[in-house]
Amino acid sequence: MLFPLLIAAVNAASLNRTIDLPGFPPVDSFLQFLLPATVIQGVLFGGIVGGADVALDIQNGFFDRLLSSPVARPAILLGRLGGAVVLGAVQALFFLVVFVVFGATIEGGVAAVAVLVVVAMILALAVGGFAAAVGLRTGSQEAVQNFFPLVFVMLFISSAFFPTTLMNGWFRWVAERNPLSWLINSVRDLVIYGFDGADAIRAVGIAAGLALITVAMAAGQLRRRVRAV
Repeated sequence: MLFPLLIAAVNAASLNRTIDLPGFPPVDSFLQFLLPATVIQGVLFGGIVGGADVALDIQNGFFDRLLSSPVARPAILLGRLGGAVVLGAVQALFFLVVFVVFGATIEGGVAAVAVLVVVAMILALAVGGFAAAVGLRTGSQEAVQNFFPLVFVMLFISSAFFPTTLMNGWFRWVAERNPLSWLINSVRDLVIYGFDGADAIRAVGIAAGLALITVAMAAGQLRRRVRAV
């Protein structure tokens, strides 16, 4: 939770005057622009940790003990992913409170807050599913943690910290095609312009699509590991 807030504080202090640039979204402050990105950033980091815990269970033998107990096999995976979902909700609410205290406004009101929390929960499930798939495949906590730089790079070549309309060259081309940009832009519109059903559906749909893919990957790797035991 602390690291995303530190990045937000540095960016807000150094880039606050950029909100006066022609073409910048009509925000009250750079913090308002950063709010959705900070929520999603925190959820991405938290999801990776959840997957690393799955690998740790395998490394220390706890996973094998679970398999020998009368526990439904899907519950082994869903328990970890459920923890990631709860953490995502807590992170989202925490960041929202901190940003509002420091002056960020949410034009979409309670409805936008609800969508932000739901998106954070689904995205936590998506990232946790991917990390769990890697953990179940490799059985290595280090292998899961090695994907952290990839998540970090994807975040920084998106619209998380600056609008793509003011970018140029190859960086803009990549950022506009980054799925994280699509997700962040949809949620950001709820914060800046007010609640819109189309933006809410788009944000939830993108997160849900990612979650379906990654949870299916994790379930497949769970079946593979159970058969190998």
